[in-house]
Amino acid sequence: MAFVASGVGLSRKAGLRSVCGEPVSQTGRLNYNGRVRMVAAPEVPKQSNPQVPKKRTKTVVITGSSSGVGKHAAKDLSRSGEWNVIMAVRNPEKAKKVAEEYNLDKESYKIMELDLGSLESVRKFANTVKSNGISVDTLVCNAATWHPTDTKPRYTVDGYEEAVAVNYFGHFLLVNLMMKNSTIRPNLQKGQNQSRVVFIGTETHNPDTLPGKIPPQADLGDLQGLEAGFKEPIGMISGGKFEPTKAYKDSKVCISILMKELDRRYGRQNNITFTTLFPGCVAKSGLFREKRGWFRSIFPIFQTYITRQFVSEELAGLRAAQVASESRFARGGAYWRWQGTATDSPVFEKDVSYEALDSEKANRLWNLTAKLTGFA
Repeated sequence: MAFVASGVGLSRKAGLRSVCGEPVSQTGRLNYNGRVRMVAAPEVPKQSNPQVPKKRTKTVVITGSSSGVGKHAAKDLSRSGEWNVIMAVRNPEKAKKVAEEYNLDKESYKIMELDLGSLESVRKFANTVKSNGISVDTLVCNAATWHPTDTKPRYTVDGYEEAVAVNYFGHFLLVNLMMKNSTIRPNLQKGQNQSRVVFIGTETHNPDTLPGKIPPQADLGDLQGLEAGFKEPIGMISGGKFEPTKAYKDSKVCISILMKELDRRYGRQNNITFTTLFPGCVAKSGLFREKRGWFRSIFPIFQTYITRQFVSEELAGLRAAQVASESRFARGGAYWRWQGTATDSPVFEKDVSYEALDSEKANRLWNLTAKLTGFA
């Protein structure tokens, strides 16, 4: 099967820590030590004069859509003419400025407050969506936080370490509440484009990849931190010493596990696609704002010329919008990754980490998370 064209990790030698992609050799083959399933997304027929729908018939919710990848995904789906976009954000005023900056059609978007670091805020958001009678076709779980220079954990209003709480706990509760409330629209008619839930992943969740091998490696241990209640002074899922980059990577392992579990528990019976994508290394995103100046200067160059994984926020947002909307990505349980940094780079399905495929750990993680978030 041919690869398809799709439009929208760092080495120790460089003395840098990995939070992004992996090298691609000059031959175009992945320089990859893990497992790759070369399953390409189907080709999409080209249209000479695509028609913009006269009526917006679908609704997408995008968390963290006031900045970075999320705002570009919101922009692209809004401009498609087909999607109503709900910008689920912690700072509504910031989202309003984004919409004005891109001159989005005021009828194409709605701004709703959502703080993923507050379980009460998540419940309020889910209830508001339900009470307003909104049916959601696609939910994009994009928001994330990372504080790489912290020496001590930050805790949310619920008393949980912030990276895990925002990146994982908040999205776990949001998806489950929206499934329970039936606000994510089940599509039981065969042959139609499935509703879906899309997560943003990272290659560094997987220690079998080159970027994932660079310390600190993701490792949930035996979930001792969660078993102990995950309250202060605990700052790691494994119960070990706090390390901010590992906390971020661990949260992304949990996201991979969550995607697989949601697909197993809900996907087929509701004809809803649960999937993850790694859009490339967005080396100039706000996620790196707390890194030192020299790192923020060198890192994009390194990702551009050495790993060849650098992508702009705009391209990453376009890729997220594609996975959220195009029928070729309606494959449940898939983890999508692009080979290259151009708008026409090929995209294929890749395996998640071994840890994320551990069914026993996945079940325990689900039960512990449900208890800690109050969903049990």
